[in-house]
Amino acid sequence: MAITEAPAAPAADKRNPLTAGGTRITLIIGGIAVVGLALVYLLGDREPALITQYLVSGLLLGGVYALVSLGLTLIFGVLGIVNFAQGAMLTLSMYLVYVLQSSLGLNLYVAVVLTIPLLFGFGWLVQSMLLNRLTEDASHDRPLLVTLGLSLLIVNVLLMIFGGRPKSVDAPVSGSIEILGALADTQRIIAFGGAVLVAAALTLVLRKTSMGLAIRAVAANGTGASLVGVNVRRVYAMTFGLGAASVAVAGGLITPFTTLVPTAGEQFTTLAFVIVVLGGLGSIPGALVGGLFIGVLQTVGSLYLPGSGSLILVFGIFVLILFLRPQGLFGAKQ
Repeated sequence: MAITEAPAAPAADKRNPLTAGGTRITLIIGGIAVVGLALVYLLGDREPALITQYLVSGLLLGGVYALVSLGLTLIFGVLGIVNFAQGAMLTLSMYLVYVLQSSLGLNLYVAVVLTIPLLFGFGWLVQSMLLNRLTEDASHDRPLLVTLGLSLLIVNVLLMIFGGRPKSVDAPVSGSIEILGALADTQRIIAFGGAVLVAAALTLVLRKTSMGLAIRAVAANGTGASLVGVNVRRVYAMTFGLGAASVAVAGGLITPFTTLVPTAGEQFTTLAFVIVVLGGLGSIPGALVGGLFIGVLQTVGSLYLPGSGSLILVFGIFVLILFLRPQGLFGAKQ
């Protein structure tokens, strides 16, 4: 039966990992962030203008992190597997944009739009022809290993075709914009806006469409959804395709300010996993807030802990939050 005949959404939507979140936790996080920033401005022993510059840079970096993490959290929320090919798929989308621009002379953003259905189709095929055969097993070890193998395959194919020499793409807009007295790179602002739009679009699809209803039903209870006629395998393929399409947007928008090499996506992989777990496994609002949190913490923290010190701060806070709230900031209690 087609997925449009999905059962009604769970009565308590907050229990569904894909839309988990709430006003109370949002207010708490916002309050902690405001207090923390106030302390940095008052007691941080740095020029306020410098702190503002790092804060704005951190928010924009966090938007990039969130954009990369949205597809990963969507796939995990429904399929329950960690997609180790996420970074490689990000790199693949970047090279597709590069090819479309360099070979056909397309505008960067036109190339991004064309890349979205290509990555959606790629994700659909990977799930329907490969992973669906494995997700029927109760164990998630085999799908995890397959995505790891897929990652290695994509990276090495890109290396074979394009070599290891860095590539670049031309952005149609450049320069910077002043925000609260700080300079913000235009391309990073666009990537930040892309993160917000993708998160809003995914939330709208999940909450307002029959396809989203089926996806939420499978995420909440796959066995129950199949018993009432939902084609679970098709929902899995659709979800992986949507996750891949989200990666296409991320790859296209970060290409202008990211060195394009076959291993370019690896730098985002670890932090994307951290953001997904921190925000709440499978939570789209959690991925967005978690990305912004990590971006600001890493950037502002580098004022006081240069080099790798800011990453140590990030992972330290990450462990502390999970100790206090194991399900993540927006995760639903099991």
